[in-house]
Amino acid sequence: MDRRAFLGSLGGVAVATTLAGCGQGSADSGDYDVGMTTRKFTPAQVEVPPGTTVRWKNTSSHAHTVTAYEDGIPDDAEFWATGEFDSQAAAEEGWLGGNEGALYEGETYERTFETVGTHSYFCIPHEASGMVGTVLVSEDATAPGSETSTSTDA
Repeated sequence: MDRRAFLGSLGGVAVATTLAGCGQGSADSGDYDVGMTTRKFTPAQVEVPPGTTVRWKNTSSHAHTVTAYEDGIPDDAEFWATGEFDSQAAAEEGWLGGNEGALYEGETYERTFETVGTHSYFCIPHEASGMVGTVLVSEDATAPGSETSTSTDA
């Protein structure tokens, strides 16, 4: 191999090394199931088997919440939200009263889903912009890690 070809191949390695992981940003390790961009959850829907813990991560610079719709979860499921509120009204009141339940950039929230069915949720400050999502808990779902379930959108 001549010198130019050798140096050219090193440049390609440097570029490939520099670009590795660019989709998520330097501080983002991709260790989450649902990302929160400026005005959406990414992906907006995940499907998991019962007993799976779903992890949300705020991948934007805006404060967000993850708040279940009280009438959008199975009847026998417990209400859930960032801030550990016991109702949708309490979560909304907490947000309006001082951003209680907020996740800031880089923060995460986890919830283990045991109850089969559709669990619909939203971001309180960005619901009007369409920031809503669903966790579909199904016996037929594949466990995370068996397929790609991590979002890289920022």
